[in-house]
Amino acid sequence: MFLFEKADLITLGQLANAKREALHGDKTYYVKNLHIDYSNICTLQCSFCAYSRKENESGSFELSTEDILNTIRKHADDIEQVHIVGGHHPKLTYAYYTGLIKSISQEFPHIHIKAFTAIEINYFAKKFNKTVYEILSDFKKCGLASLPGGGAEILVDAVREKICEPKGLAQVWLDVHKQAHELGLSSTATMLFGHVETLADRIEHMDKIRALQDDTKGFTSFVSLVFHPENTDFENIVPPTAHEILKTVAISRLYLDNIPHIKAYWVMMGLPLAQIALNFGADDIHGTVIQENISHMAGANSPQGSSVEDLELLIISSGRESVLYL
Repeated sequence: MFLFEKADLITLGQLANAKREALHGDKTYYVKNLHIDYSNICTLQCSFCAYSRKENESGSFELSTEDILNTIRKHADDIEQVHIVGGHHPKLTYAYYTGLIKSISQEFPHIHIKAFTAIEINYFAKKFNKTVYEILSDFKKCGLASLPGGGAEILVDAVREKICEPKGLAQVWLDVHKQAHELGLSSTATMLFGHVETLADRIEHMDKIRALQDDTKGFTSFVSLVFHPENTDFENIVPPTAHEILKTVAISRLYLDNIPHIKAYWVMMGLPLAQIALNFGADDIHGTVIQENISHMAGANSPQGSSVEDLELLIISSGRESVLYL
């Protein structure tokens, strides 16, 4: 809290950069990945979300397994990871999800499958009358390799009641990731900031993630997600400034000393600021993405994808060494 409230940005950046370089030197990581949203049809109507649609509502969509496979086929030679998430669809069957993972794994064995947020996994468990452990076990057998960190938003129940009450309590997200880690599935952790949360809420959020990481060692990276208010119930909120974004990235590097990587998620903070964040604790620029929809529906004005050449140029021109990883 002292650093958030009192530390000047440059000093904070120097502290975070020292920690970053102690862990990784100049190495800055990226992945050749593809984002696919299988559907935005969702039974939840969270007030912070610009993405979800009701069934048959204008703008709603649903992709078949073949639709998704065709998309991957177009990019299969250029990617090493596919990132798949969607809404709480009321009608998709269990066989749809298991079949999707199995089909991708069988046709593209070289591609790492990162799919389904903890909130989706919890929804599947309730919908299909299974335990979270059974869902994760089945998905892993089909080829699931890791979970994305989405759905965490802010892991403070009083805040969740205001922005995403239908997603449930913070413990739901934490419990799913704990069970995933126990099964040998790694995951990322996220924090959506810049809406109604306080600085103390951000610290509490990071503290819960840090405690779980002490227990399981399963988080590979932490991602500060910049809130975009357009087309949400919070359109009057002024988005976080570059100063606030860099401070949050830096503090996450200092506080989450047990998580290997801190991402500068360029999709939501923009490429120029993500490059600067590489000197404020971040060592990971995320990836090529190719086609991102969720944050752009909320007003993000960054490109929807980036080339390997552009990411490497961004890293190298900041004085860092680019490293491709999964």
